[in-house]
Amino acid sequence: MSEKKNPLKLNKLQLRTLVLAQVLAKTPGMNEIVSQAGDAKLLQLPHAHGDHVHIGGFTVSAREASGFSNPAVWIALVRKGLAKTDGPTTITITAAGLQYDTGLGERFLAASDH
Repeated sequence: MSEKKNPLKLNKLQLRTLVLAQVLAKTPGMNEIVSQAGDAKLLQLPHAHGDHVHIGGFTVSAREASGFSNPAVWIALVRKGLAKTDGPTTITITAAGLQYDTGLGERFLAASDH
């Protein structure tokens, strides 16, 4: 039996935000491992400049990264066990969140030219 795609039924914005958070959580200097379970605290969320956002070595459309500034997205990811918050500016991606297959890993990322 094949594994079901998107078993937690995340919407498109939640999926995009999670995949970008996964990239941040794997980028040296952008995270801090906070538990033996492998949760990763994001040290800062990127801000758009112009029409794009830099996430690690990638450039992402600002529109595609809009979930970072949407509290409802984080509330949903916390409710589904994929993230934790410790105040309005501290986001931790849980081990489950790091491992969740969004199916979008290659769709929104392009190598940065600057």
